[in-house]
Amino acid sequence: MPSTLAATRGSVTVAGVTRTFTSVGTAAPGDAKPLILVFHGSGQTGDKHRAFTGGVFDALAARGALVAYLDGYRGNWNDARLESHFPARKANIDDVGFVRAVIATFAADRRIDPGRVYAVGYSNGGQMVIRLAHETPDLLAGATVIAATMPAPENFLAHQEPRAPLPVLLIHGTKDPIVSYQGGTMNWALRTVFKAGGPTWSATRTARYFAERNGITTEPTTIRLPKQTTADRTEIERTAYEASGVPSVVLYTVHGGGHTVPGPSSSAPMVIGRTSHQLDTADLITQFFDL
Repeated sequence: MPSTLAATRGSVTVAGVTRTFTSVGTAAPGDAKPLILVFHGSGQTGDKHRAFTGGVFDALAARGALVAYLDGYRGNWNDARLESHFPARKANIDDVGFVRAVIATFAADRRIDPGRVYAVGYSNGGQMVIRLAHETPDLLAGATVIAATMPAPENFLAHQEPRAPLPVLLIHGTKDPIVSYQGGTMNWALRTVFKAGGPTWSATRTARYFAERNGITTEPTTIRLPKQTTADRTEIERTAYEASGVPSVVLYTVHGGGHTVPGPSSSAPMVIGRTSHQLDTADLITQFFDL
């Protein structure tokens, strides 16, 4: 990771609450850079997530984007699951307003291009990105959801704006011990620890759902990618939903992967499963969204 990357703390006030974030990279007025919004998992902050992932998203700043690691309210996001009971939900925190305010801050003098804003979310942060994709499709040029799947209809609270085709990149490990690749409901212990739950769909059904939202009705193509390192026991399968004239939806299945973000390095504890080094999430985002 380049040591010259600038990291700056910033804040905005939304509904009387001061919200904070860390921006990585530099942008001058008129640069009109892409903006990458990163949403951390439960119990983290933006800076903790940056360390947890080994700074994988900083690579996007090194390639010319502005990366903003947003801080949830007391460690969580007010996502769209009915069975969310953490402080952000109880206080009904306006996280959508927070996102709008951050974008407006950087767009005011064209430091970023408001037409090239991309949301990347992990776990609870992935659920927040799912909410944004439904409620504010006008804000996003693309979405990346890692280790999170669609809440089942009876567990889904987000209101839906008119559908806007959106490229969606999904990454999920088959050995995720917290958010099952197969979907279903968290066990009692996990619901107690994370103060969230309710039934969710599988990763494959989630991918098909977003493809159908984009108007893609053809069957996907699936390939197994060659291993990049034999020392890493994970393997990668790419399932792509594509059709002419509409954005694609792609699911990267990390066989043997845990509740982690694939990348060159990571400080994620083994208790949440393996971190795959067969993929670099920053590379996937760069290629998929043509950054």
